[in-house]
Amino acid sequence: MPEFPGLIKSKLPKVQTTIFTVMSRLAQEHQAINLSQGFPDFESDDALKDLVHLAMKKGHNQYAPMAGLMELREQIAIKTQNLYGTIYHPDTEITVTAGATQAIYTAISAVIHEGDEVIIFTPAYDCYEPAVEMNGGRAVIVQMRAPDYKIDWTHVRKLINPRTKMIIINTPHNPTGTMLNKEDFIALEKLIANTDIILLSDEVYEHIVFDDNKHYSAAMFPKLAERSFIVASFGKTFHNTGWKLGYCIAPEMLMNEFRKVHQYIVFSVNTPMQYALAEYLKNENNYLRLGSFYQQKRDFFINAIRNSKFEIIPSKGTYFQLLGYKKISHEKDTDFAVSLTVDYKIASIPISVFYNQHLDDKMLRFCFAKKTETLAKAAEILNKIV
Repeated sequence: MPEFPGLIKSKLPKVQTTIFTVMSRLAQEHQAINLSQGFPDFESDDALKDLVHLAMKKGHNQYAPMAGLMELREQIAIKTQNLYGTIYHPDTEITVTAGATQAIYTAISAVIHEGDEVIIFTPAYDCYEPAVEMNGGRAVIVQMRAPDYKIDWTHVRKLINPRTKMIIINTPHNPTGTMLNKEDFIALEKLIANTDIILLSDEVYEHIVFDDNKHYSAAMFPKLAERSFIVASFGKTFHNTGWKLGYCIAPEMLMNEFRKVHQYIVFSVNTPMQYALAEYLKNENNYLRLGSFYQQKRDFFINAIRNSKFEIIPSKGTYFQLLGYKKISHEKDTDFAVSLTVDYKIASIPISVFYNQHLDDKMLRFCFAKKTETLAKAAEILNKIV
C-alpha cells in the first residue's frame, strides 16, 4: 500500500500500545501467570447471568434509552443515597455508560476546551491524560511518591490558576491501592471553593475496601458534589469487565453537557444487561459483601509471600497489590517486570508507566482478583525470587 507521510498528524503522538496489552501478550507468549491486567479469572454470579438471559428471552434486545434504562437509574439512585446520603435524580442526574473509561472520556470531552488545564495525580490510570489532550487541554501533573502516595494539597494550591478547569481524583486508587480520607476531601473542598473548577472523581473500586477503611465519595461532600462528575463501574464491581457497563452521576447542569457528548459516542448501551443489573442491585448484599470477598484474596496473597524478598504494603482498596523489589534487584521496573514474565513465568505491571515522567520507585503492581489456586501458584514463584 502507498504511504502518505503528511496525511495524518497524530493527535496523540506520544501514545503507544498500552502496558496492559504488552504485558498480557508477553504473559501469553511465555505461558506465565497473568497478574498484570486487572480482570478476574473467575466467573461472575450465575444469578446475574441468568437475569441477562431472562431479559434476552423476554425480548429486551433493542436500543435502551439514551441515558440508560430508567429501572437501572432508579436503583443507582437508591444505592447512592443509601451509601452516601446524597440524592441524585434518576431522570436528569444519572447516565449509564459503556464502562467507566467511556464515562471518564465523555465527562472530560463535555467540559474541557482548548487551553484548559486539568490537574492529574500520578501514578494514574492511563486514560486520563490522553482524554485531556484529545480535547485540547493540558494535563498538569502532580507526582505522588512511594510508599504512602499522599497528595500534598499545599502544592496543588500553588498550581491552580484561571486556566485550571478540572481536577481528577481516583479513590480507591489504581495502581497503588491507597485511599483518600475525609481530611483529603475537606482539603479539596476548601481548595476549589470560589473557583470554577470541576471535579472528576473516579470511584470504580468503591466497594472493594479493606481493614475497616471507609470509602469517601465526592457525593458525601455537598460543596464537591455540586460540581462533580462521579464515575463507577459494574464490570469492576460484579467480576464481568468484558460487559463494559458503568455509569456517571452529576448535578443536572453538568449531566446535560455530559449527555450531549454521550449520545454521539455510544448513544445507549447494552439493554438486557441493564435489565439484569436493575434487578440484581435490589439485593444490596451483592455489592456490600465485596470488601470481605476481596480481602480474603488479598490476605491470602500477602500471607503466602510474607517470607519473600518483596516489600509488601498491604492494599487498602482495589484488587491490586504493590510489591517493592529493592532488596532483589536494581533493574528498571520495566525491565524487571519483563524478566519476571520471561524467566519466572509471572506477569505484573511496572508502576513507572503510570507516571508522566516514568518515575521508578522499584514497584510492581499485581492483580489478586484471581482464584485461590492461581494466587497460590503465583506466591510459590514469588517466594523463589532472590
